[in-house]
Amino acid sequence: MSPATTEAGSIVTLSERAQREVRSIFEREGSGEGRGLRLSVVGGGCSGLSYEMDFSDVRPNDTRIEFDGFTVLLDPKSTIYLKGITLDFQDGLQGKGFVFFNPNATNTCGCGESFSV
Repeated sequence: MSPATTEAGSIVTLSERAQREVRSIFEREGSGEGRGLRLSVVGGGCSGLSYEMDFSDVRPNDTRIEFDGFTVLLDPKSTIYLKGITLDFQDGLQGKGFVFFNPNATNTCGCGESFSV
């Protein structure tokens, strides 16, 4: 089965700051054709589920979301939990990094790295 390509923002949204940071990392790390930013959800963390991000090759059942200059990859299981999220990039006195805003989360831990639905 070939990966499904979806319009940006239809499943997940990346803020302009997050998009700039991802593009910058892609340029530094030399991620090429057939690779993308994988967003996924795994069991674990203090609230039961945790977010993961990494660069990965496209897998057969992935949903591909095309942004300007890069592709976000979602596996079928994670898509259920990530539908409707916004990924932002923040920097300031409290630190620097990517932040997930998940409207479906019923509980999140203090660090913002894990959630439950």
